[in-house]
Amino acid sequence: MRKASYVIIAIVLFALIVSGAFAGVYVLSPTTSSTTGPNGAIQVVAAENFWGSLITQLGGTRVSVTSIVSDPNTDPHEYESNTANAIAIANAQLVVVNGAGYDTWAQQLIASSNAPNQVVLNVQEVINQTADANPHFWYSPTYVNETVKAMYEDLVSIDPSHASYYAQQYNGLNASLSEYNGRIAQIKQQFGGVKIASTENIFAYLANATGLDLVSPPAFMEAVAEGNDPPAQSIVQFDQLITNGTVKVLVYNAQTVTPLTESTKALASQHNIPIVPVTETIQPPDVSFQVWMNAQLIALQNALNQEALAK
Repeated sequence: MRKASYVIIAIVLFALIVSGAFAGVYVLSPTTSSTTGPNGAIQVVAAENFWGSLITQLGGTRVSVTSIVSDPNTDPHEYESNTANAIAIANAQLVVVNGAGYDTWAQQLIASSNAPNQVVLNVQEVINQTADANPHFWYSPTYVNETVKAMYEDLVSIDPSHASYYAQQYNGLNASLSEYNGRIAQIKQQFGGVKIASTENIFAYLANATGLDLVSPPAFMEAVAEGNDPPAQSIVQFDQLITNGTVKVLVYNAQTVTPLTESTKALASQHNIPIVPVTETIQPPDVSFQVWMNAQLIALQNALNQEALAK
């Protein structure tokens, strides 16, 4: 997975601010991790907005959440951190990162801030995955459920006096995820085993959850996800899957566009294969995780229905 560039200038500036090297600037307290926002709200930073949405819903009025990566026009793999990110993380009581090389920049900022008593929730570690695993964990309903539970437990540990409130929020969030989980089960029941392709491995976890057979060459998907050129043989194999009618739907990552993925998309269109766009981050950024994910599932379901009717 492409490692987001680490902005050294931002970290140097941040270090100078913390040390008070700039005359007349505000010096961050060494106990910023224990500070709270208005009405005692827990300061939370989520490296990406999909995790930010979930913890916002969990924490309700008891949290103030900053989601860093949310720009629909940005490839999250290439995100470059800045001074504002460094300060936000230094002041957070709870930081949520994805891990598995997806947001190395955030982990570097956490290490640099050295904020005492700060709680860091690393999704990769919560779900017991290795550092080289496919990092698109939020596309797995199982991993989402495990992460939501860990978020709930962390909020209670930080703010135990409001445990009953967090329990109420936790139950409410699980209930609101029921449509998303139900649609996944519905797709699996209706279309399990249907062969589909994806331009990269962002869709692998959801393909598994829905029972769809993801047949695009792994070498192709992994190379595109890491910003590399796929092996020539994998490109030939992918094209053959499209031209010979094996693939019934193409899933396309709309946030990591390359000439190769565009040509793959065009080839699928030429052969009347339905194309389903998906995104790395919540789009539009102001909707909830479940609204975003459910919309993508509806698009997938419609494409599968379209293919079935075409037979």
